Amino acid sequence: MERSVDVAVIGAGTAGLAAVSQVRQANKSFVLINGGELGTTCARVGCMPSKALIQVGHDLHRRQLFDREGIEGGEGLSANLPDILEHVRDLRDILVDRVLGNSTDQMEEEFLDGYARFVEPGRLQVGDDVIQAENIIIACGTRPVVPSAWVDFGDRILTSDTLFEQEDLPESVAVVGLGIIGLELGQALAQLGIAVTGIDQAETIAGLSDPSARQSAIEVMSRAFPLWLGHTAELQDEGGRIRASAGEQSVVVDKVLAAMGRQPNLDWLALEHAGIALDDQGAPSFDPATMRCGDSRVFIAGDISGSDQVLHEAAAEGRIAGYNAARDESVAFARKTPLAITFSSPNICSVGMAYDALDPEEIETGEMRLGPVGRALLMGANRGIVRLYAEKRSGVLLGATVIAERGEHLAHLLAWCIGEKMTVLQLLRKPFYHPTMEEAIQGALKDLLQKLDLPTSPPDIPPELEALS
Repeated sequence: MERSVDVAVIGAGTAGLAAVSQVRQANKSFVLINGGELGTTCARVGCMPSKALIQVGHDLHRRQLFDREGIEGGEGLSANLPDILEHVRDLRDILVDRVLGNSTDQMEEEFLDGYARFVEPGRLQVGDDVIQAENIIIACGTRPVVPSAWVDFGDRILTSDTLFEQEDLPESVAVVGLGIIGLELGQALAQLGIAVTGIDQAETIAGLSDPSARQSAIEVMSRAFPLWLGHTAELQDEGGRIRASAGEQSVVVDKVLAAMGRQPNLDWLALEHAGIALDDQGAPSFDPATMRCGDSRVFIAGDISGSDQVLHEAAAEGRIAGYNAARDESVAFARKTPLAITFSSPNICSVGMAYDALDPEEIETGEMRLGPVGRALLMGANRGIVRLYAEKRSGVLLGATVIAERGEHLAHLLAWCIGEKMTVLQLLRKPFYHPTMEEAIQGALKDLLQKLDLPTSPPDIPPELEALS
């Protein structure tokens, strides 16, 4: 069957659904095409089931503080792993059903189940169907990276796509890749009693480039499980188990969790027929302000774009792509302040401009270690650091790295402040309640103020006195 539409959206994930909402608002005809499972990466295999597992791990791990707090019996608590995994899947299924109930379940002829490929510009083949579209949005997501040499290990290799489908968990796991996914799942597994070893070829974790933050993060996370950094992981069969080696270190484990990032689902799209420019990896070139591929009527959105693979960015890109695909002229949108959060304990958060993207001659850095922060001490979580980066001449906050329990909330506050281009003095004039984790931000700001050579203005109260009062 052949039909024509104003907009064809490839992929029913967060970005694709956000794009569809914009197309609908513009009263344009559309078709939503999806091959594979529905329910979005976030709800089905990403943010939500991982956070469910993390919550259980953190809850169980908390028992280690019970004796110190005078709570008896904590040593008798244990993890029923099959029940935990069933609990995670139950929550996952609720969230997936919620997504489907508000999206594809309500579509009839607008939804097409299958894998789309370009046959020529503006023309898609989906099984026996041919779609002629004035505008096309590519939002077909990503999948976990698994080296081809590891395929022979079969189900001994886990990914974030397969972990939550396990009926039970192994006694030992090597986590290869210590970005957000590897750290979150590695720590959760360790807290549930699994022997975990973390391996990454980089000398850092969570992509941190700030040396002080990197050192703090490694010190804290090493308390959860050993980290082998700076060497590529090598796997060998060991009598049905796997020997994972990194440099001179090796360990025999039951399974390996591959957490080396996600790769775009470009294989079946036949982009060479799309009439758009491709980079060296065969990915579309596009304008991040419009999500448009060159001068074509093809747009890209979501994780497949290669930008930060987080839900709010995918949703924003989907809305931008959908808005522009439904109009003759493309509008350039300002992008949100970069924000990335690793939901480990403590949280590891990167906000605004990354440390290695800043000119050290043009910035000053302020820091506050969590040791003396009263609220952190009361929670038994006073390991970590807050690092802030501000422009020397103006005092405008540019970026931050936060390693702190409940750091997700501090990171949001800082992202909003960076987005509003607030200065160190402006922030210090805001209230900081005691005792709160926000006092760590206050401490880092005070450290920054002492280093900045800011021009004084003539308000009623000298800014330095007002800020430090």
